[in-house]
Amino acid sequence: MGIAMRSTWPRTKSRCGVLLAILILLVVASGLKASEFEYSLEAVAIAEGVWMVPGGTGGFSRDTGGHMLNTGFVATADGAVVIDPGPTLRYGEALRALIDDHVPGGVARVYITHHHPDHVLGALAFNDVPIFALPATIAALEKEGQGLLDNFYRLLGDWMRGTTVHFPNEVAVAGDVTVGDRTLRILSMSGHAGDMADLAVLDMKTGTLFAGDIVFSKRAPTTPHADIALWLDSLDRIEALAPIRIVPGHGPMTSGMTAVEGTRDWLRWLDDALQDAASRGLSMGEALRLPIPARFKDWGQAEREVARSVNHLYPAYSDAALHWSTEAVNKPAP
Repeated sequence: MGIAMRSTWPRTKSRCGVLLAILILLVVASGLKASEFEYSLEAVAIAEGVWMVPGGTGGFSRDTGGHMLNTGFVATADGAVVIDPGPTLRYGEALRALIDDHVPGGVARVYITHHHPDHVLGALAFNDVPIFALPATIAALEKEGQGLLDNFYRLLGDWMRGTTVHFPNEVAVAGDVTVGDRTLRILSMSGHAGDMADLAVLDMKTGTLFAGDIVFSKRAPTTPHADIALWLDSLDRIEALAPIRIVPGHGPMTSGMTAVEGTRDWLRWLDDALQDAASRGLSMGEALRLPIPARFKDWGQAEREVARSVNHLYPAYSDAALHWSTEAVNKPAP
């Protein structure tokens, strides 16, 4: 008995078409997903052989991949000197590609200004070159690096893919260093990230200072490890150096000492406001409602950083006020 054979060609062709369509969609979706996690970095020439890669004045956000800082690089005969590798491996890789477009000879060395994650977690992209940091910065990374990394993974998600804590492999020493045909002055400062934990780099040829987070511009300073008195001393040191231009850690580059004066103004106001609140016995909840002066209203993250600063700093102010009050009560009458 004969058996009728049904052709499978139309069905096979249909299935192949569906599979091909799915494959195309997956490739397209993969491309779209990858493009969502690409940094659009721009190198802005600010002096002869000196570039700034500007960020914004916002906070840590998945919208920007944590790109809210200024990095930069200086061209030398031996290659580029990089100031801060940025917040993620992806950022570091994008920064390195940008440098390759502008400086022959690739990267000579990297300087990390301090241990905060937005400035340091891109270091893995430069793991084949010397990476310099101050001893206090290296110690802070050894102590806090994994926690900072974990927090950034929570904040930034897939932007952080492949990012690990890559420790500096060279100790930065304050003083003048020569890289190729360029002399750089390495400055050890204090106040933002701790005692002697803030590095700045001055290009002697052009008078350009990469100030790290000792200087903010039109963006409220962050204070998780701050000592305001030491920070103000460091600002005085920068002013005494009289650099021709200053690249702040965050915010736009401005003329003269404008950003230094603005950072000083904020810190003095914050210090006075917290001292006054503590002397009046205000609770932390009441201190969180401190009014921000009108001159700071247009600064990025102003309200958020006041709240963070109260949480970081107010207990010490409150304790000091209580200690002073107790001493005054217990002081013997003359």
